[in-house]
Amino acid sequence: MTRSLIAPALALTALASATSAQAQQQACVQPADLADAVVYAMPIAFDAARTACGDRFAASGFIAREGDAYISTFRGGQNKAWPGAFRFLKTFMNEGGAGQKGKDADMAAMIGALPKEALRPFVDALVGQMIASEIKPDSCGKIERGVELLSPLPGENLGGLIAFIVELTDMKNPPACSAAATVK
Repeated sequence: MTRSLIAPALALTALASATSAQAQQQACVQPADLADAVVYAMPIAFDAARTACGDRFAASGFIAREGDAYISTFRGGQNKAWPGAFRFLKTFMNEGGAGQKGKDADMAAMIGALPKEALRPFVDALVGQMIASEIKPDSCGKIERGVELLSPLPGENLGGLIAFIVELTDMKNPPACSAAATVK
């Protein structure tokens, strides 16, 4: 369940190769950019879960009753969150491309050179497909339960909470910047 709940936040990382060599000096992901990536990815993840789970969500469950209303707040925030989500994506792509050779480095360079608005539909489609492919049928009920448990939180708070959890877990590829280091 944890993987399914954090998947929206980390889904954008899949554009970078998980097996790439670590750079000597890694950039860090700003907590605000990670929070924006969560807000941006939530509607994509929600749609992917609906696709992957089909009729596995309860007919009288949270997704059927309140899912569209809940996710609409995230949909409404996607445009505002896109610049931070894009910076998050670029950080991962730059780190994923560091030390790579061949097609992976070429792909990272090509995607990195695209204007952020041209990349957006590509990111949406790719991330949605990746999330849907990771959802196992027996996790659909857990996803619904998790979304319902998170639903009282405003989108920005949810993004911030996940960014905080990622910082606490000491993510390394690339690391989350310390919130203390980003406070001015």
